[in-house]
Amino acid sequence: MERLSDQALQTFIDLRRDIHRHPELAFQERRTAALVAAQLGAWGYEVSTGLGGTGVVGQLRRGTSSRSIGLRADMDALPIAEATGAAWASCEHGVMHACGHDGHTAMLLAAAQHLAQHGRFDGTLNLIFQPAEEGGGGALKMMADGLFERFPCEAIFAMHNMPGYPQGQLLFRSGPTMASSDYATVTLHGVGGHGAMPHKATDPLVAAASLVLALQTIVSRNVDPMQPAVVTVGALHAGVANNVIPASARLEISLRALDPQVRRDMEDRIKTLIELQARSFGVRAEIDWRPGYAVLVNDTEQTGRALAVAQRHFPAEQIVADGPMLTGSEDFAFMLERVPGCYLFIGNGAGGEPGACMVHNPAYDFNDHNIAAGAAYWIALVNELLSPC
Repeated sequence: MERLSDQALQTFIDLRRDIHRHPELAFQERRTAALVAAQLGAWGYEVSTGLGGTGVVGQLRRGTSSRSIGLRADMDALPIAEATGAAWASCEHGVMHACGHDGHTAMLLAAAQHLAQHGRFDGTLNLIFQPAEEGGGGALKMMADGLFERFPCEAIFAMHNMPGYPQGQLLFRSGPTMASSDYATVTLHGVGGHGAMPHKATDPLVAAASLVLALQTIVSRNVDPMQPAVVTVGALHAGVANNVIPASARLEISLRALDPQVRRDMEDRIKTLIELQARSFGVRAEIDWRPGYAVLVNDTEQTGRALAVAQRHFPAEQIVADGPMLTGSEDFAFMLERVPGCYLFIGNGAGGEPGACMVHNPAYDFNDHNIAAGAAYWIALVNELLSPC
């Protein structure tokens, strides 16, 4: 297996930490995008910028084959105040790379340099550096700008770090792998009044409290027990005083499902439940439903090919062939609806290892050892899937 030299590895560790110091939120990744574009251009890639706003694509052609694959990394950070205490901690107050996108970018850049200098492939390699994965739908924005029309891919792949698994362990799964995400704001309109005279008001707060409990029956009584699903009421806002019945109450709801039909059924059932619950309390329900990301479904054939590459180049104990389904969401799902491919995971650390802290936590940091492991996997995947005939 081809690996980065110690000197190259340190270069990309330094680059990862530089990106970490300067995190940028969704569609604001101008500094990161400029850094990526400059590096790719220096290595001989044909560079295109501005896809989806701040997205970058580097294309490298070798040989005469018409085959092509795409590798994708995300670049955006999160609106979280960092608490790692690291020397390379964020310089931007309230913004940090709390999901490891700085590491994903560094892994792919490390592989890009090696492939430009030593690649043995025949075909076209498209490296996709995507903005706004964290809720912004950057994948959709890049596709709307003609990503796959301008850079056709027969298959596409992406990799995400995963705390809780040993550093460098590669996890694969065929079929549904990550959940859909949908969001709803429900406003219950009643009639405000004096807390001492509730009979002269229509209390939306009591209706909201009942609705929170009723929503818990969706998964337990309306979804097949063998199908993972989550309904969470993350916020309930109503009233300002203990002796005033408010005129309205607002709930914020999030939903996850691993099956598209379950997702649709949950939406129908939840909307019906909200309307009927509201009517039973004499209040009016206003529902703002916001579809999020699709179910991420890994293609069986491409996942098998990706797994086979890992099995040929990594020790058996470093590979999980049938990893778990996850209720987190990922907009790479939209790319997989257009192009068959595989979204895999790389362990960021478990137990007392560095990198074990969960993502989206102020104390999280990407495990720099994964730059070598992740780049080595990307190099092997490209060389094998685009191997000379």
